[in-house]
Amino acid sequence: MRRKLLLGNWKMNKLASEAKEFAISSKPLVQKAKDAGIDIGVAPTYLSLQAVKENASSDMIVAAQNVHQLVSGAYTGEVSIPMLKEFGIDWVIIGHSERRTYDNETNAKCNAKIKALISNNMVPVYCVGETLVEFEGGLTKEIVGTQVRDGLKDLTAEEVKNLVVAYEPVWSIGTGKNASTEIAQDICHFIREVLRELFGEVADEIRILYGGSVKPENVKAYLSCEDVDGALVGGASLKIDSYEGLLLNIL
Repeated sequence: MRRKLLLGNWKMNKLASEAKEFAISSKPLVQKAKDAGIDIGVAPTYLSLQAVKENASSDMIVAAQNVHQLVSGAYTGEVSIPMLKEFGIDWVIIGHSERRTYDNETNAKCNAKIKALISNNMVPVYCVGETLVEFEGGLTKEIVGTQVRDGLKDLTAEEVKNLVVAYEPVWSIGTGKNASTEIAQDICHFIREVLRELFGEVADEIRILYGGSVKPENVKAYLSCEDVDGALVGGASLKIDSYEGLLLNIL
């Protein structure tokens, strides 16, 4: 049985001091999640990773929002896997739509990063999703299928068992426009079938999250879907009260 997962993506929000305060306040929340068999975590900015890691419960997943695939080199502004591991970070979001849009994060780049993370025993959270134009053009499965196949190219079933995939329709991220539960289930099921095509039975072990304007009032409906194993949450993860609301609504 796949464990449910709530992962907050803080994006470019919170000073390190604010992140520390959240981390300290989150300890009872993380314990509630643990008692219920639910994994919970956040992805702060690079500058806040240490503050959260050092002040949160050891059961809190702390993820980075990006990483470079190479160990070191002349890549101004980038952060490497060894730099993250030095702070005990072993989860990383890869291919978020905002990075695809603003930073030219292609499927091929995602593939290189995912391979590097897996070879370092780290957990990639691989984001896929279509734009509004693609959605309205009926291209969702074509786009998402290509992202999954290209992003996970040349990996084995053994290598991807701890991978997490997050389906985030670009048209619903931060817009307040939600994909219906029917759409979320349909596309998450489709992703699982593509994973099965690529990796066989291990597809049943891979957690698939839904993301896109997830709030306390709709999270239960999404997580009730058979192929939705959790949520990648933006704004609702920034305040401890709303993040607790997400958890309480799925207990």
